[in-house]
Amino acid sequence: MSHYTFTDQFRAIYDKGLELYANGQRGPETFFDKTDTAFLAANGITAQHLYDYVEDANNYDDPTYERALGIELVRRDYFLNIQKGKKSKVTTDSDSWPEKSDEINGIAWLPRILPKARAKLRGELPASMMYSCGGDRLFFTTNDIEPSEFLALIWRHLDDDQAIIDWVIRRSGSKA
Repeated sequence: MSHYTFTDQFRAIYDKGLELYANGQRGPETFFDKTDTAFLAANGITAQHLYDYVEDANNYDDPTYERALGIELVRRDYFLNIQKGKKSKVTTDSDSWPEKSDEINGIAWLPRILPKARAKLRGELPASMMYSCGGDRLFFTTNDIEPSEFLALIWRHLDDDQAIIDWVIRRSGSKA
């Protein structure tokens, strides 16, 4: 694995996915060959997550390649340096997350995105969930937060919800 060429290889696989999706091909299992999936896995990324990026980029123009790359660079760093390149054996149960309508200090989606971002960071998101989905993007744009920045914030304050909440409140300009 070449660390120096990671972004180039990620871009090539991303662009391949964009083209396949634009041409009507569907399903992550049909997008990527064994070399692609091995590269993704070696970097803590699933084919499903890359598929989700290209699907939403095709349908909503977001997340962009740059945004997807930023997210995956944080995830990759955590995977290689904290998880020592070992995939988590856990898949988070998204049914246990707070409701989409829940709020903290008047900030919608914040209770839900906390466990979701932790699951993304650790590589524990179920295939049915996407970090930076439409609901996440609304949270990010409303509160002026870059998705990769939030993922890095989660890493810095892994189990300290209050530190994360305080940061989001400051960033969003909300009043506690």
